[in-house]
Amino acid sequence: MRRNLKEKQKREIVRDWILLGLMIITALILLSIFPDKKRAVISTSWDFFTEMILILPAVMVILGLFAVWVPKDIIMKYLGKTSGVKGIFLAITLGALPTGPLYVAFPMAAALLNKGARVSNVIIFLSAWACIKLPQEMVELQFLGVQFMFSRLILTIVFVIIMGLLIEQIVKRSDKGGIKECESIRH
Repeated sequence: MRRNLKEKQKREIVRDWILLGLMIITALILLSIFPDKKRAVISTSWDFFTEMILILPAVMVILGLFAVWVPKDIIMKYLGKTSGVKGIFLAITLGALPTGPLYVAFPMAAALLNKGARVSNVIIFLSAWACIKLPQEMVELQFLGVQFMFSRLILTIVFVIIMGLLIEQIVKRSDKGGIKECESIRH
């Protein structure tokens, strides 16, 4: 079992390096086709890289504290399989409160999954992080009005919940063996 998992991890690492190589090759080809965009691409890439370098260490510290201080049974109780509607709304709230780039939420989502959170609640958390922000709601209220803000917010919440539940069902059907492997590692 462990050997299969290590082999799978090795394949995933090789796949990641191949994808990175393909992205670099694609970028080089596109830059050779559009040389006038070179300065903008390099500038934007550098800005993104420096932003990540400044943010990710703090995220890693927070994740380390989360891993140590938040017990697994609390995550399972409030965001796990038995959390129900309460877990869904907690996931929406946890996703809507922080401001920051979405890539910060992915390590947090992985930590939630490792601690026993339901797949749908993690998808809802990520979707809420991407689509629902309190400052964004205030800007919408100011510029687009109450009716637009509430309509978009309600529709977003409804579709985020539907998407989370649907993705959970797809993951269950397509990866029964992988989920069992992850659950056996957790315990």
